[in-house]
Amino acid sequence: QVQFVESGGGLVQSGGSLRLSCAASGTIFSIYAVGWYRQAPGKQRELVAQIAKSRSTNYADSVKGRFTISRDNAKNTVYLQMNSLKPEDTAVYYCNLSPYRPTWGQGTQVTVSS
Repeated sequence: QVQFVESGGGLVQSGGSLRLSCAASGTIFSIYAVGWYRQAPGKQRELVAQIAKSRSTNYADSVKGRFTISRDNAKNTVYLQMNSLKPEDTAVYYCNLSPYRPTWGQGTQVTVSS
């Protein structure tokens, strides 16, 4: 069963940057597309970025040009570099395969103050 451990969140001012990391285990990580998802209070979880095994990437319009997803298959790790953060980016961020599997990690909280 695949498992994910997210880290790197925190409190940052508007315009700041954070880099999230996600370590995966329990699967042959390199053969799957992986996504970063987020869930803000009172909202549904949404996919914000995904990276295919080919390393091609896709982003939600709301983060395009500000977020960059990358992966290190040797470390079974995926990253999300977040720049020019906005208060509306405040959410718990999760990683999972794309399409996602039923098991989620605990996520990492990102809070952007105005």
